[in-house]
Amino acid sequence: MIFYSTNDKTNTADLKTAVLKGLASDKGLYMPESIPVLPKSFWNNIPGKTMGEIGFELLKPYFCPDIPEDTFRKMVDDAFNFPVPVVKITENISTAELFHGPTLAFKDVGARFLARVMSYFASNQGDINVLVATSGDTGSAVANGFLGVKGVKVHVLYPSGLVSRLQELQFTTLGQNVTAYEVSGVFDDCQRMVKECFMDKELNQKRILTSANSINLARFLPQSVYYAYALSQIPQERWKDVVMTVPSGNFGNITAGLVAWRMGMPVKRFIAAINANRVFADYLQTGVYKPQKSIATIANAMDVGDPSNFARVIELFGKSVDNVRAEISSYSYTDEQIGATMAEVLKATGYELDPHGAVGYSALRDHLNAGELGLFLETAHPAKFIDTVEKYTGKRVEIPARLQKFAEGTKQTVKIKADYTELKNRLLQ
Repeated sequence: MIFYSTNDKTNTADLKTAVLKGLASDKGLYMPESIPVLPKSFWNNIPGKTMGEIGFELLKPYFCPDIPEDTFRKMVDDAFNFPVPVVKITENISTAELFHGPTLAFKDVGARFLARVMSYFASNQGDINVLVATSGDTGSAVANGFLGVKGVKVHVLYPSGLVSRLQELQFTTLGQNVTAYEVSGVFDDCQRMVKECFMDKELNQKRILTSANSINLARFLPQSVYYAYALSQIPQERWKDVVMTVPSGNFGNITAGLVAWRMGMPVKRFIAAINANRVFADYLQTGVYKPQKSIATIANAMDVGDPSNFARVIELFGKSVDNVRAEISSYSYTDEQIGATMAEVLKATGYELDPHGAVGYSALRDHLNAGELGLFLETAHPAKFIDTVEKYTGKRVEIPARLQKFAEGTKQTVKIKADYTELKNRLLQ
């Protein structure tokens, strides 16, 4: 399949180029030239299938035959090798738990898939430098997904003091081929610096660069798989009533869900649940997209003031705000509201939410219509935000063993200013 830039449909690339470049030459994001609609028979038969089996069929149109089907099937099975259970919380609200992977966050799905695709295309390329900006979970998922991969160097940029301690330790204690840059700024600064790297001709002549953020199509497309897999665990007669609710920051996650929807996934509608960074909600209200400086919140992985994947969202809807409004709604929640929801749900149901899942739950609790069935994504384990969760719930959070292991490591970072020149010089050293 051919992929085009969201800035210019005539600017196209094949799969290998799109994956290894990450960002198009005109600063646009790559989109597939077409989104195939899978037959109803596929959707009717997904109950009982593994996530790997569903993923192979969903992703095959985009990645094969560039990757031979037999090889691709093994990649998918290997990447999607952990459970994603759907857990009922109330009579009409359930969650898809996406935190059962290696780093206890939903981004394990995309990062593990991307690492395998990148490794396939990276042979005989020389060292590939993977650049990633993170507001929390992306850094740990990518760093661990690529850890020890031959021929790949990972560079993680994150805002100093604005990610949780356990999130930070998951990518700053690894060493080997992973370098963590502690930036004196906010996430948007980190994201800007990564984009500037891709636009710098001199740097690109001297280093092979690619992105592991949801900028990269091989990072966001595989996330479409867990939407279908979660749906397969819901009674089929209720599918038409399902409202998919996605805690949203950079909007790669919900974009993946919308792609699955375009491929025929039979659900009713989508909600983008957001924190105080309400750029998308304001866009739906006013019809005007106005990026803003990001605001620090307790749902820090969603602290994004200029979501990269907004370009893909509006591309899916013909760049019409009316089309977007017809199928997506968005609701914003403050720290106080998020904290109150965590406490409320734990007391009423015994279910422990993380701050991001609490945003998703809140949107369903407040805006689910009669007869609808809400399904929100629980994107990370509560222990990754242990101080925040314990503060609001008053209950001790148990730390899983694999997360505790990271806490025992030694933090190693390179401290830099929110200055592109400094980053560039370090990459050239």
